[in-house]
Amino acid sequence: MAIHKLTPRKVATARPGKYVDGGGLRLVVSNSGAKKWVFRFTFEGKCREMGLGSFPDVGLAAAREKATEHRKEVKAGIDPIEARRSQPQKTPTFTTCAARYLRAHRRGWRNAKHARQWASTLKTYARPVIGSMRVDAIATEDILGILSPVWTSKTETAKRVQGRVENILDYAAAHKYRDPLNPARWRGHLDKLLPKPSRVKKVTHHPAMPHMEVPAFMAELWGNDSISALALRFLILTATRTNEVLRAQWPEIDLESAIWIVPAQRMKARRDHRVPLSDATMAVLDALPRVAGNPYLFPGVRRGRPLSNMALLQLMRGMGYGVAGDRGSYVPHGFRSSFRDWSGEVSSFPRDVAEMALAHVIENKVEAAYRRGDLFTKRRKMMQEWADYLGKLKAGAEVTPINQSA
Repeated sequence: MAIHKLTPRKVATARPGKYVDGGGLRLVVSNSGAKKWVFRFTFEGKCREMGLGSFPDVGLAAAREKATEHRKEVKAGIDPIEARRSQPQKTPTFTTCAARYLRAHRRGWRNAKHARQWASTLKTYARPVIGSMRVDAIATEDILGILSPVWTSKTETAKRVQGRVENILDYAAAHKYRDPLNPARWRGHLDKLLPKPSRVKKVTHHPAMPHMEVPAFMAELWGNDSISALALRFLILTATRTNEVLRAQWPEIDLESAIWIVPAQRMKARRDHRVPLSDATMAVLDALPRVAGNPYLFPGVRRGRPLSNMALLQLMRGMGYGVAGDRGSYVPHGFRSSFRDWSGEVSSFPRDVAEMALAHVIENKVEAAYRRGDLFTKRRKMMQEWADYLGKLKAGAEVTPINQSA
C-alpha cells in the first residue's frame, strides 16, 4: 500500500471528511473543523482503530512516526492498543493541561481577546499556586489558595478564575489524568466554602449625568464638530455602549429605513440589536466623513481603524468632567442611566420599552421565553422623543452652563 499521500498543506486546509495517508494512517476532520489522526490495523482477524492525537498538536511527520511504530508492533504480534494501555501515563501539570485546553477550545470562542483573557487570568492567579502541580494532585485547599485572597476584593475576576480552573480540571478528568471529582466545582462544593459572589461583590455604577442636565450638555456638543464629539452625540442619542458606537460600520446602517443593526458579536447579550435612528441621529450621520479604506462611522487616526476607546472619555475630561472633574464625575457610559431615568420620570413609555432600547438581558427565563418581539415600533417613537428632549437647547440658543453657579 502506498504511503505518504498527504502533504502538510493538504492537512492544514482539509475540510470535513476522512483523508488516507497510507499504511493505516488517516486524518479525520469533523464537521466542526477539529482534526485528529487515526491508525487502522488488523489484529487477529479484527479491524481496529486507535487515535494518535489531534492536529495541530500532532503534526503530519509525528503522526507518521507513530503509525510506523505501531505497524512494527502489529507485525511482531503485539496489539498497539493493549500495549499503550499497559504503559504508565505521564500526568501533565496544570499549566500544560491549561495550554492543551486553550488550544482545543480556541476556535470555539467568539474572538481572540477572549482567549487572551483566559490565558492572562490563569497566568496571574492560578499559575503561581498550582501551575507546576500535577493535575491529579490538585485539591480543594489549593483552589482556595487561589480564590480566597481575591474573593471579596476582586469578586468578578475571582469567579471567572474559578470557572476557568473548573473547566480545565474537567478537561483533565475527561482525559483520565485525574479523578472526576473536581475540587474547583462551584455548585455543591465551593459554594459551601465561599460566600456567594452576589453577597460580596461591590456594585459600582458609572457616574451618570442627571437627565435634566443632558440637553445643555448636548447644546455644548453642537458647537464641536470633531469626530469624538459626533460619536458622543451618537452614543447619547442611541443610548448605546461605547464599544458598540466606536466600532459601528457603515454596512450596519440602513439609511433608507433609519435603522442601525449592531451585530451580535459586539453586543453584551450576544444577539443582534436593532436601533431606530431619530432625525437628530440621522443628522449626525450626515455630518460624518467617509474615509476611503475605513469602514467605521467614526474613523481614528490610524488607517482603517476606529476612534480610540478613550476618545469619548478624553473629550469629556477636556470639558471638565470625569474623575476629579470640576463639573462632575460623569462618564460616557453613564448616559445610558440618564436615558433610563428620563424614560421612567419624564416619558410615558412602559418600562419594557426602555429595557429593550438598552438591550438589557431579561433575567427571568419564563418571561424571556414568551417575549419574542423587540418592541421596535414603540422604541422608534421613544428614541425620537428622547432626541426631541435633548435638542430643546440647540446650538444658538441661550444655554445656562451646567454645574456652574451664575
